[in-house]
Amino acid sequence: SGSFKKNFPERFIEVGIQEQNMAGLAAGMSFCGKIPFIASYAAFNPGRNWDQLRVSICYSEANVKMIGAHAGISVGPDGATHQAMEDIAITRVLPNLTVIVPCDYYEAKRATMAIAEKKGPVYMRFGKENVPIITTEETSFEIGKAQTFREGKDLTVIACGPLVYEALIAAKQLEGEGIDVRVINMSTIKPLDKEAIIKAARETRAIVTAEEHQIIGGLGGAVAECVVKNYPVPVEFVAVNDRFGESGQPEELMKKFLVKSPNIIWSVKEAIKRKR
Repeated sequence: SGSFKKNFPERFIEVGIQEQNMAGLAAGMSFCGKIPFIASYAAFNPGRNWDQLRVSICYSEANVKMIGAHAGISVGPDGATHQAMEDIAITRVLPNLTVIVPCDYYEAKRATMAIAEKKGPVYMRFGKENVPIITTEETSFEIGKAQTFREGKDLTVIACGPLVYEALIAAKQLEGEGIDVRVINMSTIKPLDKEAIIKAARETRAIVTAEEHQIIGGLGGAVAECVVKNYPVPVEFVAVNDRFGESGQPEELMKKFLVKSPNIIWSVKEAIKRKR
């Protein structure tokens, strides 16, 4: 937002530490024909202004784009109060709201352009730390469509955000053990690409989900809901296991909270054991 403020000061509003008012202001502006982007830490946006998101934005179908930055545990030293690990759960439950989790810089850039053009409420989340670039400026992005980054026949890992890179690392290591893993980037959590999930379940017969989020209510839950109804197969989850975060260096926290490639590898092997 600092870069936008510098280049377009007449289109930038600093509301201070009052995320609830920010959401209400944005809703009102949208009904005057504007396309407001509101941004803050995900712990506060949507964490603190969820009521305004629910009523003023989603219920009213306001054309507001909510950006939740510093999501997940990678905020690091800021600690549990600033580590949003519940935001996917509390946003994907809301009617009319689209939920996006890009995996790297280029996808975040393309997603920003896409949500600006999409009519209606959108929530997009990303972390604080730089992540490896795994897409290019030419890589396609479409809201509601998953991308297969690696083909495989033994199991599918469905990941979002920074865990997509971890999934690719895990798949490469498992290849050396004779396990052929498909990797899907599920950058749109809602609406979910059910066709891609069902296809993966049918063709590989086991799924692992991976996300920098609570194990409850996030990508894993969304995928499991789809699988159990349409094509039941074993599903394992790589996510934060129902606990609050803590202060620490981002890489250390990712290891401590078991959301790294070794955890994906372990979950892949567990899911394969359960295949029929």
